[in-house]
Amino acid sequence: MSLGIVIKGPEGLVLAADSRVTLGTKTPEGDIFHVNFDNATKLLSFNGSTSDSSNTHIGAVTYGQAIIGRTNRTVHSFLPEFESTLPNDRLPVSDFATRLSDFYLDQWNKNPLPNYKGPSITFVVGGYNVDEHFGRTFLFEIPSSPEIQERNSGPDQFGLTWGGQREFVDRIVQGYDENVLDILIGTLKLDPMLKSNLKTMLQPVSMQIPLQMLPLQDCVDLAIFFLRTTINGQRLTVGLRGVGGPIEVATITRGEGFKFVQRKQILGEGDR
Repeated sequence: MSLGIVIKGPEGLVLAADSRVTLGTKTPEGDIFHVNFDNATKLLSFNGSTSDSSNTHIGAVTYGQAIIGRTNRTVHSFLPEFESTLPNDRLPVSDFATRLSDFYLDQWNKNPLPNYKGPSITFVVGGYNVDEHFGRTFLFEIPSSPEIQERNSGPDQFGLTWGGQREFVDRIVQGYDENVLDILIGTLKLDPMLKSNLKTMLQPVSMQIPLQMLPLQDCVDLAIFFLRTTINGQRLTVGLRGVGGPIEVATITRGEGFKFVQRKQILGEGDR
């Protein structure tokens, strides 16, 4: 499942993700067991974010389903094919996100999994438009909800977007696991429409994060804190350990564009 985080702050955007891919495999008896690979790339830069690229001010994180349909290929492996479709001119963030959604939906539809009922592949795209002071973030899901949805849409509306195996972050930020609301509604036989009211009532127990004044370095520290806490929490408890491997982090600012803060490297045996 993994964990992806995008923070929109006043000084820039922070994108962060783990590197674990979890695959379910069946034994001859039909039992399912999980295997992990810890070197997947889920923090995406485009055209390598080189100085001569038209996409220096945009990036994305992905979480959820790891493989595109029946291709058995990861999202990251398709990047060269997607980049070849991009124009030379810098695109608005919304247009870029729409192109990215159309591309991956097309790849999924060409290689559909029959009767698939698992999670979608979620993308959170972040970037800067040429004439704007603050970043923008858009979310879409392949194949279930390919239409892009802007998060924290106001010019000075800052916030966090996170997903995947989110239970530890939910408990820290919201003060409760999201499943608690469904348990309460089902156990007490409440009207499901009351869910939004319950969220409002529980707002006082949420983590108070002053994003309106939080420096970019603190946003980086916050993203790493959420990812590292989830990795350590899963390591010490019973359950699906779907978050792990190196943590990758990047910032996007109006002046410097996309910049990796920490990034895994391909190493030989003697360098590990």
